[in-house]
Amino acid sequence: MDLAFLQPLYADGASVVSVHLDTSRVTHDADKQIELRWRAARRSLGEQGADEADLAVLDDAVGGAPDLPGPQGEALFASAGRLLGAFALVEPPVAVGAQVLPVPDPLGVTIDRDHQLPHVVVAVDREGADVEAYPAAAHEPTMRRTFNGSTLHISRVRAGAEAMASFHRRTVNLWTENTEQVADDVRAAVAGVEAAVVLVAGDPKAVGLLREHLAAPRPDVEVVYVEGGRTDTSAQEALRASVDAAMHDVRAGRQRAVLERLEAELAGGRALQGIPAVREALAEGRVETLLLAADRSGDPVLFASRRDPRALGTEPAALGGDTAAFSAPAAPLLLRSAVLGGASFTEILPPMRCTDGVAALLRY
Repeated sequence: MDLAFLQPLYADGASVVSVHLDTSRVTHDADKQIELRWRAARRSLGEQGADEADLAVLDDAVGGAPDLPGPQGEALFASAGRLLGAFALVEPPVAVGAQVLPVPDPLGVTIDRDHQLPHVVVAVDREGADVEAYPAAAHEPTMRRTFNGSTLHISRVRAGAEAMASFHRRTVNLWTENTEQVADDVRAAVAGVEAAVVLVAGDPKAVGLLREHLAAPRPDVEVVYVEGGRTDTSAQEALRASVDAAMHDVRAGRQRAVLERLEAELAGGRALQGIPAVREALAEGRVETLLLAADRSGDPVLFASRRDPRALGTEPAALGGDTAAFSAPAAPLLLRSAVLGGASFTEILPPMRCTDGVAALLRY
């Protein structure tokens, strides 16, 4: 997973307030529950020395997506009286996270985003299609295109008379024209959200024609055919269920592939594990993918530099006498080095285990 979306969190050199909050709306008093969670987090942040200006910024930002029912969460980051970032979480955090550190602590949102993929959902029939584009971790599409082509003679007749041949050809041509337009819409949607997956459902004939017109939008885009359609509520519900199941399988497969590669390259000496080896590789710019387990309860404290954000050490002296060196738990500092070093990220999932819950795939 690309970590570039986290870069704005590192724009300031001041301490950063990081909050991961459950903003689920599954009960009638959800607003009150969110208010109580934020009040407790705010109190904890105040005790940690958070600036009132940062807390006031977060007061205005907290609340999640009020119009969206169901489980959800949000991650908020503030520094120097400015909101650095606000991210929706598809899965609510296991516990409220509220930290004041010299750097942001975005592990929660990073893992949540690692579980998601930007995707496009297409429900197609012989008259047109509904095309929806979802960025990673989005509850709602950022682009929705409904196309309804000409419905004239859209149903082919059963008659076999020679006089009906042009009627048949015209019908087939309409189907073809419609699916060509849908294919253009899909390609635009894929480009708009940099989709990793396109999920297609609907009328078998129309799906077959779309398959002919829709060559892979990019080599890294996976096209998956699922059940459901656009015709009525039951077809739409079936589509949503099959999309959710298919996305789960695609995400699991992609994470499994990365972990299998890690296992092979650890055996071949082309990957590293453990905090000492990985922090050294990050400082040298050799890390292609940083891998972290979610449980960071045993993390040591490391020292970091403002001058060189990739450099990490167990003592301030290891940073070349940097008088502005600071300390923080390992995970936020490893993530900072990975983000600013252009590395990607994958979560280490059970049963895979690595020393310190840390590993890295190397560029060289």
